[in-house]
Amino acid sequence: MSSPTTTTTSAVPRRSGFTDPGYQAFVILRTGFTVAPILFGLDKFANLLVDWPTYLAPWINDVVPGSAQAAMYAVGVIEIVAGLVVAIAPRFGGWLVAGWLAGIIVNLLTIPGYYDIALRDFGLLLGAIALARLAQHYHGKRPSH
Repeated sequence: MSSPTTTTTSAVPRRSGFTDPGYQAFVILRTGFTVAPILFGLDKFANLLVDWPTYLAPWINDVVPGSAQAAMYAVGVIEIVAGLVVAIAPRFGGWLVAGWLAGIIVNLLTIPGYYDIALRDFGLLLGAIALARLAQHYHGKRPSH
């Protein structure tokens, strides 16, 4: 009787991809833009980090049905979904997070005293765009050196 042949793959080619600085940046951004939206989205239900409803512009609160806290529940669900999309499909998830951050920036710019947070979120928006571009570049391939 013959035994089935098995092939083993070495972990070396996979590890060698991590020597590429561009791929390292992609992995860092993908991890950050997966974890952060999920954690912040979950916190919208607990308000442990901050009182999230205070970050909702009054004019938006007047437009959305229900309370500001109810709006934050919806925001939390969207952020969790965005983080999952980044984890599964970063080419699309990066653009989704960038668009979401653009909306957050508009919201924050209409609340006096929140301009510093809007500026920080603009930096995050640039990071999300960089993630989307890097994901496009590395889609379907692992770098090797």
